[in-house]
Amino acid sequence: MQVVNRLVIVSGMAAAALLSPSVAPPLASAAPCADVQVVFARGTFEAPGVGGVGQAFVDSLRSKIGDKSMDVYPVNYPASLDFATAADGVIDARNKVQDVATTCPDTEIVLGGFSQGAAVAGYITADAVPSGFTLPQGITGPMPSDVADHVAAVALFGKPSNGFLQTINTAAPPITVGSLYSGKTLDLCAPADPICSPGGGDGAAHNSYPLNGMTDEAATFAAQHVPAGGGETTH
Repeated sequence: MQVVNRLVIVSGMAAAALLSPSVAPPLASAAPCADVQVVFARGTFEAPGVGGVGQAFVDSLRSKIGDKSMDVYPVNYPASLDFATAADGVIDARNKVQDVATTCPDTEIVLGGFSQGAAVAGYITADAVPSGFTLPQGITGPMPSDVADHVAAVALFGKPSNGFLQTINTAAPPITVGSLYSGKTLDLCAPADPICSPGGGDGAAHNSYPLNGMTDEAATFAAQHVPAGGGETTH
């Protein structure tokens, strides 16, 4: 049941994702702004970095954007089964996206995640706090709407299905990509992946994304929104 254990934490993240404490965004880096900024959240138990799926996606995207410069930011969070720290990824990804949008307004942001990381990425695109959830004092809501103008594409791999979430915690809100992001989001699920596919029953399929062509498919999608050779980006 290792594949289930990997995403048990999603139930804790589900409510926490939009109930993230307000944290000041990090200070702007002195480094020049890249043409493309990838913000990617790895899956549960993957070592710090972007993880295997994330690296396959990043490598493919880099090969498709011509001479554009690209920076990669691995979302900083435990990616573990520690429910108390799961929302760290939502906070960190949110802050990074907002920081880039503010300090590097011409940079095109590509947001992505795998498994638990796909939940992280998906939740920060939400339009509103899910019905039934009240934000206590000092807690922020969704990202400002103008941030969406800076996000060129969103790539999600093995995002937990609502059915999967309900088997873990019936109180967990669904992961719903917001209306400002839905048109530029590619949500990929291997057919046999039990985490994202209701009929899936092959645990190995959850780790198949670097091998089944889907990371390359997502990179092609993102590159179409960040055309090689310059020009306006299609949002």
